[in-house]
Amino acid sequence: MTATTDGSAGAVSPRAAAASESTDTTVLATGPDRSAARALERAVEHLLDRQDPEGWWKGDLETNVTMDAEDLLLRQFLGIGDPATTRAAARHIRGAQREDGTWATFHGGPGELSTTVEAYVALRLAGDPPEAPHMARAAAWIRARGGIAAARVFTRIWLALFGWWRWEDLPELPPELIFLPKWVPLNIYDFGCWARQTIVPLTIVSAERPVRPAPFPLDELHTDPRRPNPPRPLAPLTGWDGVFQRLDRALRAYHRFAPRRLRRAAMNVAARWIIERQENDGCWGGIQPPAVYSVIALHLLGYDLEHPVMRAGLESLDRFAVWREEAPGPDGEGGPSRMIEACQSPVWDTCLATVALADAGLPADHPALVKAVDWMLDEEITKAGDWAVRRPGLPPGGWAFEFHNDNYPDIDDTAEVLLALRRVKHPDPARVDAAVARGARWTLGMQSANGAWAAFDADNTRTLPNKLPFCDFGEVIDPPSADVTAHVVEMLAHEGLAGDPRTRRGVDWLLAAQERNGAWFGRWGVNYVYGTGAVVPALTAAGLPPSHPAIRRAVGWLVSVQNKDGGWGEDLRSYDQVSWIGRGVSTASQTAWALIALLAAGERETEAVRRGVAHLVGTQREDGSWDEPYFTGTGFPWDFSINYHLYRQVFPITALGRYVHGEPSLRKGR
Repeated sequence: MTATTDGSAGAVSPRAAAASESTDTTVLATGPDRSAARALERAVEHLLDRQDPEGWWKGDLETNVTMDAEDLLLRQFLGIGDPATTRAAARHIRGAQREDGTWATFHGGPGELSTTVEAYVALRLAGDPPEAPHMARAAAWIRARGGIAAARVFTRIWLALFGWWRWEDLPELPPELIFLPKWVPLNIYDFGCWARQTIVPLTIVSAERPVRPAPFPLDELHTDPRRPNPPRPLAPLTGWDGVFQRLDRALRAYHRFAPRRLRRAAMNVAARWIIERQENDGCWGGIQPPAVYSVIALHLLGYDLEHPVMRAGLESLDRFAVWREEAPGPDGEGGPSRMIEACQSPVWDTCLATVALADAGLPADHPALVKAVDWMLDEEITKAGDWAVRRPGLPPGGWAFEFHNDNYPDIDDTAEVLLALRRVKHPDPARVDAAVARGARWTLGMQSANGAWAAFDADNTRTLPNKLPFCDFGEVIDPPSADVTAHVVEMLAHEGLAGDPRTRRGVDWLLAAQERNGAWFGRWGVNYVYGTGAVVPALTAAGLPPSHPAIRRAVGWLVSVQNKDGGWGEDLRSYDQVSWIGRGVSTASQTAWALIALLAAGERETEAVRRGVAHLVGTQREDGSWDEPYFTGTGFPWDFSINYHLYRQVFPITALGRYVHGEPSLRKGR
């Protein structure tokens, strides 16, 4: 069980007060903007107080209620549900329902069909009757949008586990996929690592087609219960949809006649693949979806719930639970609430917090920073993972996002960790230098053929997987992105490699990827504000002058989308609708990203920066933190959104720190 890490307003703790004594308070008090300096000092104290004794930081990672619904469905499927967990999960799900009866995938977003279906089913499992007003509203909304038949494939898979949907009406996913060599299209390494880890166990589930007795019918979620899956005409063969629909029909026929020995061999190989990738903490890839499907798949192959692999897997899922005490609502009901994190982000949060505190003026040898570096150094991954399929000769040396994910270090975390390590004066500089050298070498080796960098793999760019009928939810490949490439370029520049041909190729790719409006697309953060906030500091670190046309266009765009209150915000609908680009309620993290870019571009004395800083100062809470209910991170753009609860803290500190103290030095160490 993981307790919430959000902190609360109140007096500064003795530990934070003692730590803050080492902050350069003289500089803060006499800086160019005293209100910004005071806000920065309060924010630093708040962040220091949230550091774990082991040296790391971690904020809650909030997504949507499908995590909670699927957790209850998993427990129902395995027969391990308990009343206390069910009540707490249902309380959280109920609390996220909107007035129209729906559930959204991000704060302030529109109702989403599949999310609403899963939340509704979970509440039925918790005992909420279908005639209850909140349930009736949800069911009516679902029917009005096509019912279960219109939900995504993954939702219908969960329903098929209980006979609420026919396996025959789902796309085929044969386990023999595991035998395809890496040069054949649609082999498992053509998928992004998150999709790969999910698809392999699902091939076993798809082959076994299990059905547990349904505790109740779901007729109220069909437009016509007599015809829950109305027939649809095939798409023409002139497009990929038509091709894959006919391929799916062929695979369904194969399912009926698949050679038993071949199928059993495929499932055994898939099971071995799954078990080999289980992490030391019992999870798979440090994320929830592969973990739940891996547990189901192995259980179907005969693994008892007390088997060490299964027991560790279930225990790892429990560690994704955030328990809170909810105050009584309008119905008078309060009590424990349980939210499931899709994953946990300690490495990411720790490196960002380290950068923020260093840029805020904390001495480079401050004990909190040294402790953070000690922890990050211990988290380095020095063994090969799935990335070595495409880079077999590359020596390892990177960092993952989570506590345990040795199979999938990611390039974004590695770049940011190296930037953080170089900001701290560590008592063992040789150890830091060696880790940085390994990380930089691995990162350079993961450059894709086009000169840019993706998150987890190199050259994971075949688009065919996205066209499969099975893949109707989110991105399933891992092509290079502007934000990851920018972080790598910035890191390489700080390592004195700005002139390296590989760095220059990254810069050229970034310049070519700039949008016509002057912004950059944000793959892992929302959206163009995030992309632009990452790219501009990278380009200036790599030696481009603030007068460069690309930087001037970026500045112009940021100024043009600044809100009247001085802040910046961008709604997740910008991924789906052009009219939302650069538009949204001002948030602390997005305001900070814009300021970081503008400061890197030499705009410190401008009205836009002044107003942006004033917005951060004016919206800071008494305890030194900021409030941010809006989702500014992504797992998949538009389809899966994330509210990183520490973003609202670390990025404003970075922005205010650079405003008060200037841009960080490009020299190694301090």
